[in-house]
Amino acid sequence: MRTSFLSRFGLPAILAFVAALLLSVTPAHAGTPVLSVAVDKTTATPGSAVTLTLTLTNPHDTPAQFVYQSVQPTYNTTLNTGLKYGFSSCGGNVTSCDTGATSGLVHHSVPVAAGATTTVTLTYTIGADSVCGNGARIDFYTYLYYEYANGTASDSGIFNVPGNEVVCS
Repeated sequence: MRTSFLSRFGLPAILAFVAALLLSVTPAHAGTPVLSVAVDKTTATPGSAVTLTLTLTNPHDTPAQFVYQSVQPTYNTTLNTGLKYGFSSCGGNVTSCDTGATSGLVHHSVPVAAGATTTVTLTYTIGADSVCGNGARIDFYTYLYYEYANGTASDSGIFNVPGNEVVCS
């Protein structure tokens, strides 16, 4: 019985190709920033302040030279037009910060050494006349972008930020 060209060379070629792909894949954590996000309270009342803490750990073996981060309301938060809040301050390891009405933009202090962390805080105040109760929630997401390896490499990602339920007092 004769073996065909495909069965003699095709299967080994396919297996070699799959093995090469598997060996060339880098671990998922190598290209992804390690970001931890915390909120100081899960429920808040109208008129109170809430602080978000965003901590980035540089997972690379070179310093990060540029770190930009924005915090934006989720789509569901923007749908509830009765929610009233505004970012009022930021702090921590920042070189500049813009606290717009419903979002925040932060430039982290750099460089961030390999394996080191940088932490920023953003505080928003819930309007005294904001709706409350019955599923009134303020939730955010954050977009993070940073450059490392002397600016020749970059990484970015979108991460959920825990929000809070706005309860009536």
